[in-house]
Amino acid sequence: MSPPSDPSTTATLLVSCDDRPGLVAALSQLLYALGLNILDADQHTDALAGKFFQRIRFDTAVREGRAVIDGKTLEGAIREVAERHEMAWELRFDDDPRRVAIFVSKTDHCLYDLLLRHKAGDLRCEIPLIVSNHPDLEPIANHFGIPYHVFPITKANKDEQEEREIELLRAHDIELVVMARYMQILSARMIDAFPMRIINIHHSFLPAFQGGKPYHQAYSRGVKRIGATAHYATLDLDEGPIIEQDVIRVSHRDTPTELVRKGRDVERMVLSRAVAWHLDSRVLVYDNKTVVFD
Repeated sequence: MSPPSDPSTTATLLVSCDDRPGLVAALSQLLYALGLNILDADQHTDALAGKFFQRIRFDTAVREGRAVIDGKTLEGAIREVAERHEMAWELRFDDDPRRVAIFVSKTDHCLYDLLLRHKAGDLRCEIPLIVSNHPDLEPIANHFGIPYHVFPITKANKDEQEEREIELLRAHDIELVVMARYMQILSARMIDAFPMRIINIHHSFLPAFQGGKPYHQAYSRGVKRIGATAHYATLDLDEGPIIEQDVIRVSHRDTPTELVRKGRDVERMVLSRAVAWHLDSRVLVYDNKTVVFD
């Protein structure tokens, strides 16, 4: 039996391209030729779109942590195969955690959940800062020892404040922005700065009940299930590629306040799953949809 893999030597490769014969063989033969051990591989073909997707997790070491190949050489070898097959690809090493910024307003349940999961080791990332348009949640950030930055936003200063936020995120090498009930519509400038790297939690089962008060809309319609949706933010409000969704049953006895309370549990779970899957390189985006590997 092979010894357990060392996280410091494991990596994940994500690829997508037009479907054609030989793609699985090309990637597996490449890794085999480099002396690398495939730990896990999964692929999906969208026959209607003619697209191929694959996630490969592999070990770059043999015994005693000795690397078979250095990172630059590995990237060069993958690039050569990817260019030949016109693949989009991303390589991520497990010992290089992503740096995440959390954006919040006044609602705290998603923020608490993410920080507790991070502290427990369930989210493999670094969280160097929290950004808000209100000071209300700073005590939570202080409790977890994370710097809290407040950018009050009005119609008059929105562009200026977002530019300052982008400068802050870039100064801290932020790779992923998580909108944990951040009640602001992002500008094109912010979305363009982090394309498909901003995850938002919407408190409804999209595409139903878009906008600011979905639970009140759900109450008015008398629905029997409410839900939450985690998606990548795009210029089209609440219409970005969906990463995860879930629902919970409600009844005719529930008031809008009770719907909000019940919905919070779903929001926490859906957002944490989406963030974890993104951090683990399990998500590929195409045609405003996602492939999420188990």
